Amino acid sequence: MSRPGGLELRLTGVAKSFEEGRIAALRGLDLVIAAGEFVAVTGPSGCGKSTLLNLIGGLDAPESGTIEAGGSPLAGRDLTEYRSREVGFVFQLHNLIPVLTAAENVQVPMLGIGGPPAAERRGRAMRLLAEVELSERAEARPPQLSGGERQRVAVARALANDPRLLLADEPTGSLDQETGRRVLDLLVRLHAERGATLVLVTHEEHLAARAPRRIALLDGRLAPPPG
Repeated sequence: MSRPGGLELRLTGVAKSFEEGRIAALRGLDLVIAAGEFVAVTGPSGCGKSTLLNLIGGLDAPESGTIEAGGSPLAGRDLTEYRSREVGFVFQLHNLIPVLTAAENVQVPMLGIGGPPAAERRGRAMRLLAEVELSERAEARPPQLSGGERQRVAVARALANDPRLLLADEPTGSLDQETGRRVLDLLVRLHAERGATLVLVTHEEHLAARAPRRIALLDGRLAPPPG
């Protein structure tokens, strides 16, 4: 069910604060990410990296400014449908359901009204597990999997509905360096093969260096380029 190209993102004057305005996470951010681009977002803790991902992923809404995805403003759209049809999330913690097998976890985003029948869900899950080289672990449950395996299942789950936008928030933060490198290798390969827009939040320099484009945030704004 591959779809061509990724999703263009366009943010204009986006602001977001917390604790009744006492903490400004983003301050009038202007940003364009091209369809199919791979971008790393870096910066110190509290600079607005995760807030940015939550906003473009439709998990939260800005207080001011506009966000467009694929040329259409997110304001006024059905964000549940947007998240399920257009966006795949990979977080630092895999958030797998421990009582479900790897194959069943991958199928979770496909459930619901209008989703594919059980046989098709199962077949798609198995194909995705093959993509992340976990076919032989399809019937294992999360407690039986290593940290790297659990994160690879989470990547497969993020791809369940063939998203045009893949958001990865510190996806290697809970892994050792070698396992983290392999997970990033997987994300880079899948991005190249599928053409989805990939936005990676990381504080690790060697991971950010893998992206063709890097965006640094500082105090809720784009940081000036070094030098």
